[in-house]
Order: sequence, then C-alpha cells, then structure tokens
Amino acid sequence: MPVKFSTIAFDADDTLWENEAFFRLTQERFADLLADYTERDHLAERLLDAERRNLGQYGFGIKGFVLSMIETAIDVTDEKVPASVIRTLIEAGQDMLQHPIHLLEGVEETVRALASSYDLLLVTKGDLLDQERKLAQSGLGDLFDGVEIVSDKTANVYSGIFDRRGIAPAEAMMIGNSMKSDVIPPIDAGAWGVYVPHGHTWELEHAAPPAHHPQYRSVENLGEIPGLLSEIQTSA
Repeated sequence: MPVKFSTIAFDADDTLWENEAFFRLTQERFADLLADYTERDHLAERLLDAERRNLGQYGFGIKGFVLSMIETAIDVTDEKVPASVIRTLIEAGQDMLQHPIHLLEGVEETVRALASSYDLLLVTKGDLLDQERKLAQSGLGDLFDGVEIVSDKTANVYSGIFDRRGIAPAEAMMIGNSMKSDVIPPIDAGAWGVYVPHGHTWELEHAAPPAHHPQYRSVENLGEIPGLLSEIQTSA
C-alpha cells in the first residue's frame, strides 16, 4: 500500500539544537566541586540514580537536573556540603537556562525545505518555559504548524497528539536522537520512527533499536530526511 506522509514531527534537544553537551559540561563542574568528597565515577553513578529516581517528581529538564545535583551533593557529603557549593550549582543551572541556542548542522535548511510540503510538528519534553525560550531563539518557530511540549514521550502520548490534531499515525513520521523517546513510542502508536544519532545522548534515553520493524529508519543527519521521505513514498 502506498505511503503518503502528511506530518513530519521533530524532537528538539540534540535533534535540532545542542543540549546534552551543556549538561555534561555542568556535570564536569559538579565533579570538580565535589572532588574532595568522592571519586568522579562514583559521583556520576549517584547523580544518574538520583535523576532516574526523581523523574516522576521533577520531570525532564534543567531544573530537575540541578535539584538532583543538589540532592546528590548532600548525600555524598553526609550533609556536610558547603552552602557555597549549593550556590554554585544553582548558578550553573541559571547559566544553562540562559545559554544561547546552537542549531545543529543542516537543521535550518532541512526544516525549511520540508515546511513547503508537509505539516511540521515539534514534539519535545522538558520544562515549558525553557523549551519555549529555545524554540523562540532558534528562529524556526514560524516553520512549525504545531508545538507539543510534554512531560514524557510514550505511545499513549503520541496517540493523544495524533488524535487531537486529526493526524493519521501511518501518515506521520517522528524524527529524533532518542531511541527510547523519539523512535520506539511513535512506532508503537502506528507512526514511523527515524533515528538521528547525536554524539551525546543521555544514558536514560538509550534503548535497543526496533531494527526489523517496517516503519523504523535511521539516518546519519537531518539532511538525509528529504531523500528518505522520497524513497519511502516512491518505493511502497
């Protein structure tokens, strides 16, 4: 049966613009601040555990990351962490929230090219204010027909978005760097999922690819998306 796409959906962080790299830089700073209390590898494990544990309360994004760093700092120092370290962690989070946007290579050209032929949707999770800020600074906002900022990305969340917007899942393609959030759930909801690798992807976003699913694809960069769309629609 021929495939005709109507909607192309994009993840935001580390798909359209850099994000995880700034988290890692802050985490290095965090490790430096606590070097007198614990080894770096142990600290990274404790922080990841805290982030995993706190997702249900804080959600995704910088604010939850900062709170998890503070909690970890208190735990690994047996509540002896200096107030100056807590202040520095808060300031680091504020710096992240004000960091300018850096679009990834080929993003603007690809998004503009697709906007003339498809409805474009941005589906991103994280803090509402921060995601709105980044989209506004990106210069891409006017190219999207819709924006969905969600607390998590599950098959039910994608199904709800498709239903609410009157999108046939089989005519939708979701593109992103997270196998766990951007590829597997939309496929489970009946859409296509395209994986675009990024050099830095948060450990909690890793998952095994659905390699044999007919609606799964992967590309090396966003510049390959127009060709992929043409290939799928002409070969079906």
